[in-house]
Amino acid sequence: MSTGENLRRGDETRKMAQMNAWLDEVCAELGVDRTVVGEVTPDLLRLVSAVAHGPSRPGAPLTAFVVGLAAGAGGASAEAVRGRADAVASLVAAREEQP
Repeated sequence: MSTGENLRRGDETRKMAQMNAWLDEVCAELGVDRTVVGEVTPDLLRLVSAVAHGPSRPGAPLTAFVVGLAAGAGGASAEAVRGRADAVASLVAAREEQP
């Protein structure tokens, strides 16, 4: 592995650690179950990336917010979040298939 790859991997590890520390604080402040957030983090990061590189870059964080609102109305479980995220991912995929 090259030095550049090691640096990038180290930078990514640092960014993820910062993200997780931030999410710990936010969840504690808002009374949100951190376990649920941890379970769906990879799913939401993939969704945000797909939206940002597809239908709308500025719409990506707001899409995650809307998924969270919808999941909250459905019980705020990891399954509810994944279900809403999957529905939005289907919308993104459908847009990509359009000419």
